[in-house]
Amino acid sequence: MSEMTGAHPIVVLASSRAVVEGQLTAATVVISRDTGKITSIFHSVLPASDFPPGTVYTDHSPHVLLPGLVDAHVHLNEPGRTEWEGFYTGTRAAAFGGVTTVIDMPLNAIPPTTTVAGLREKVQAAQGKCWVDVGFYGGIIPGNAGELRALVQEGVRGFKGFLIDSGVPEFPAVSSTDIALAMATLADEPTTLMFHAEMIPPIAASVGDGVTWSLPPLAPIGPLNEYSTFLASRPSSFETYAIAEILSLAHVAPNLPLHIVHLSAIEAIPLLQDAIANGVKITAETTFHYLSLAAESIEDGDTRHKCCPPIRTQANQDGLWEELLHDGGCIKTVVSDHSPCTPNLKLLPPTIAGSSNVNQPDKQDEQDQGDFFSAWGGVSSVGLGLSILWTEGQRRGITVEDVVQWCCKNTAKQVGLESDKGDLAVGYDGDVAVFDDEGAFEVGEEAMLFRNKCSPYQGMTLKGVVKETWVRGHKVWERDGRGFGKDGPSGKLLLERRQ
Repeated sequence: MSEMTGAHPIVVLASSRAVVEGQLTAATVVISRDTGKITSIFHSVLPASDFPPGTVYTDHSPHVLLPGLVDAHVHLNEPGRTEWEGFYTGTRAAAFGGVTTVIDMPLNAIPPTTTVAGLREKVQAAQGKCWVDVGFYGGIIPGNAGELRALVQEGVRGFKGFLIDSGVPEFPAVSSTDIALAMATLADEPTTLMFHAEMIPPIAASVGDGVTWSLPPLAPIGPLNEYSTFLASRPSSFETYAIAEILSLAHVAPNLPLHIVHLSAIEAIPLLQDAIANGVKITAETTFHYLSLAAESIEDGDTRHKCCPPIRTQANQDGLWEELLHDGGCIKTVVSDHSPCTPNLKLLPPTIAGSSNVNQPDKQDEQDQGDFFSAWGGVSSVGLGLSILWTEGQRRGITVEDVVQWCCKNTAKQVGLESDKGDLAVGYDGDVAVFDDEGAFEVGEEAMLFRNKCSPYQGMTLKGVVKETWVRGHKVWERDGRGFGKDGPSGKLLLERRQ
């Protein structure tokens, strides 16, 4: 490898292996430092001598040049819950793992992104703190339909609503009436309407909305620190019932793209397949944790694994992989759903490996330690996803082209960035992840760059190492050299109106 540094207006990245326009090939990628765009691609490794003196040039062979990942589901929580996460720490963690664009969820910041004022407050909080490019989702909650079109004009990349309690009071669940109103309001807008699809089924055909939307009618059956008890409390029927409800309303806005976030239950797949076959515009995502973790392996009290919908069985995980690998399947994207909190909210007991590295709960909470029902639900993994997926995917025969399809091209398309992000092609942003597909690392604190070092992946060995991350032609992360350097965050806030 030869590398030259200087102030020349182009950057050149080459490798014997690069995923260019979806295909693995040798490539030399030329990026303008002025515009941040890819200006030319050669399908061979050109030598440094082919470029003017002073050109920044690196031949990364045999490592793979990937388009920077687009993580379309991240909770950065700023402002309001910055002790959980923040723009600086969350985007730094993303860059560590080759993620060059994150889309921030409308919760759990305070205020949530359910109004234009809330979005503007979030944008102000993000100024000068983002290591990678950041876009924003809006939220749908009861009573905010009048804000939705204005939020589209302000540049949100889509909208998300919950059909079940979100866990935070400022982001209440929506009813079928609210969903229909949001669909009608957004019917002709360039956006995507997304749902956390869990809903408590009625206990009998005759019950009304009051029972349908109430808390579960029965107490948990079994010890609260056993994962099986928690899993049984959120069965697959929660997801299938919610998805059926969404599909029953799709006729309200037949041209509006719909999307199911973090699909967990394989029982929902036939519903989605049938809807797609009948012309409904709906897609689904799943997450790195649903594709790599299984209920059978979760120890009692290890609340680092708690999330909603829950991590299900190994057989369920296998079914998600089968659909993901199926051409034309309904699962199009894989995301992190990074949903962190302060470690004390996880109520992690000292018996769990790694617990010495997190703050223990206060003494008055000792009786709740390991309680899956009292602990906060969310898995921390931003910046680890590429390696998680590559590690699990090795035994399933995935390729780097598959990873690009699920985590770059399709996620960019989901949020309306498919003309700028998610591919190595002329005219696209010069976002590049240099990936050592043979390397490995142990997930210690130095690999968990998110604010709170509490993750079910702690202590695991993952295959696949990001060596460098480039955002619009600027190197923001280098594993074996300068780290993050001294230039500081230079990520862009993606606020152009979606087309």
